[in-house]
Amino acid sequence: MRKLIILGLIAATAMPGAAMAQSRGEVRDSARELRQEQRELRDARRYGDRRDVREERRDVREARREVREDWRDYRRSNRNVYRAGSWRAPFRYTRWNEGARIRPVYYSSRYYISDPYRYRLPRPGNNLRWVRHYNDVLLVNVRSGRVMQVHRGFFW
Repeated sequence: MRKLIILGLIAATAMPGAAMAQSRGEVRDSARELRQEQRELRDARRYGDRRDVREERRDVREARREVREDWRDYRRSNRNVYRAGSWRAPFRYTRWNEGARIRPVYYSSRYYISDPYRYRLPRPGNNLRWVRHYNDVLLVNVRSGRVMQVHRGFFW
């Protein structure tokens, strides 16, 4: 009986680690499938007819939905990473939209997210930075001050 209890405890502690590894693999596979579907859509636009393009668009939508679901599952299971914490800024909260221009005080290096990979954010391109604005995350072009992307309520 004692051996059975010990085996049960070992299995219970080993399973969460295996589940995390599986979810990372699922995320990687979903991202790979999305890239493949996007390539197929490009090919359908070049060489296919309307029906092919329509089918490939549907496949790309489904692949994007899977990537979002995997990200949400990761976020749900790792709530401590997205904890809001005590974050203060010398300015009031403003609800920014994509395409808005903001002043440099809102996206100075003090507000950069130094490790976007920790939060599973995509890699920013040239002259782009992920910036924290209260509980929101903004992708800002640091040359022009234009907001390229907004994730509201990113931190809880």
